[in-house]
Amino acid sequence: MSTTFADLLQQYWSAQKWEVNLLITCNLLGGLLLGCLVGYERWSNGRAAGMRTYGLVSMASAGVISMVGYSGFWYGGIHADIMHGDMTRVAQGVLTGVGFLGAGMIMKEGMSISGLTSAASVWMSSVIGILVGVGFYLSAIAVTLLCVGCMRLLNWMENRLPRRFSLYVNLTVLREHQWTVEKLVGNLRTLGIIVHEDSIALKVDAQISDWGFMVSAINKHHLINVVDLSRAIMQLEEIESFSVQPARN
Repeated sequence: MSTTFADLLQQYWSAQKWEVNLLITCNLLGGLLLGCLVGYERWSNGRAAGMRTYGLVSMASAGVISMVGYSGFWYGGIHADIMHGDMTRVAQGVLTGVGFLGAGMIMKEGMSISGLTSAASVWMSSVIGILVGVGFYLSAIAVTLLCVGCMRLLNWMENRLPRRFSLYVNLTVLREHQWTVEKLVGNLRTLGIIVHEDSIALKVDAQISDWGFMVSAINKHHLINVVDLSRAIMQLEEIESFSVQPARN
């Protein structure tokens, strides 16, 4: 059975096909705009992943879910009775794939771990796209506003609530000085600093002892300044060298 060009036009460019394509296009634009809104919050805070990354993830999620939702129109709708996509499996695949993308945004440098919020928010942008794709537009807008509000408001609250600010310190002393944990804790406590004894790592060779450990301020409302801590450590006797770096995890 031959198919004429007119039949192909009717199958792929009929009025109903135009309506479906227009709706899917609107879903794509909606996913892009809502994703860009979340991405702007990350971009405004100096994160590498910004509006383009979040917008593309959300738009792609909306496009895939919309495509599966209209599986009856695949291939011109010729086999509409057998074209049925499993929405749950597609959503699972989208979320899993974006989860791998988010995992690549998590960075560990020394004792500092960053990118967790960005990874969680880019995964959330895929959820926004899925909501747009299935037609839950109000829910998608609500999730977007909640996501942006969560990152903005909770960040503001975290900066004002009491917490312990931690640093990672590495000290080098000569073996002849016979340093002990008690001596280390006592010396730094006089500076208003708590040593987390369970974080102490010790490296010893024939001449020096290398101590690595986490420290926090005794007062939860006090921020340990790296420069001030360095000056205080320099006043301690027996220190050959040291290094200080932020410890965020």
